[in-house]
Amino acid sequence: MNIGLLLLIIFGGSVGILSTIYILISLFGTIIYKIFRKIKYHASLYD
Repeated sequence: MNIGLLLLIIFGGSVGILSTIYILISLFGTIIYKIFRKIKYHASLYD
Protein backbone atom coordinates (compact mmCIF):
# COMPACT_ATOMS: atom_id res chain seq x y z
CA MET A 1 0.00 0.00 0.00
CA ASN A 2 1.21 3.51 -0.75
CA ILE A 3 2.70 5.29 2.29
CA GLY A 4 1.02 8.60 1.37
CA LEU A 5 -2.40 6.95 1.26
CA LEU A 6 -1.76 5.25 4.59
CA LEU A 7 -0.78 8.56 6.21
CA LEU A 8 -3.87 10.23 4.75
CA ILE A 9 -6.10 7.48 6.18
CA ILE A 10 -4.50 7.78 9.63
CA PHE A 11 -4.74 11.59 9.58
CA GLY A 12 -8.39 11.56 8.45
CA GLY A 13 -9.35 9.00 11.06
CA SER A 14 -7.66 10.89 13.86
CA VAL A 15 -9.30 14.18 12.84
CA GLY A 16 -12.70 12.46 12.86
CA ILE A 17 -12.13 10.90 16.27
CA LEU A 18 -10.84 14.14 17.80
CA SER A 19 -13.75 16.18 16.46
CA THR A 20 -16.22 13.63 17.81
CA ILE A 21 -14.59 13.74 21.26
CA TYR A 22 -14.67 17.56 21.21
CA ILE A 23 -18.38 17.61 20.33
CA LEU A 24 -19.21 15.15 23.12
CA ILE A 25 -17.22 17.08 25.73
CA SER A 26 -18.82 20.37 24.62
CA LEU A 27 -22.31 18.86 24.75
CA PHE A 28 -21.91 17.48 28.27
CA GLY A 29 -20.10 20.63 29.42
CA THR A 30 -22.97 22.80 28.24
CA ILE A 31 -25.58 20.59 29.90
CA ILE A 32 -23.67 20.56 33.20
CA TYR A 33 -23.20 24.35 33.04
CA LYS A 34 -26.92 24.91 32.46
CA ILE A 35 -27.85 22.61 35.37
CA PHE A 36 -25.34 24.43 37.60
CA ARG A 37 -26.88 27.81 36.68
CA LYS A 38 -30.36 26.41 37.30
CA ILE A 39 -29.42 25.25 40.80
CA LYS A 40 -27.34 28.25 41.85
CA TYR A 41 -29.09 31.20 40.16
CA HIS A 42 -32.54 29.72 39.37
CA ALA A 43 -32.00 30.58 35.71
CA SER A 44 -33.98 28.96 32.93
CA LEU A 45 -32.48 25.95 31.21
CA TYR A 46 -33.48 27.43 27.85
CA ASP A 47 -31.45 30.67 28.05
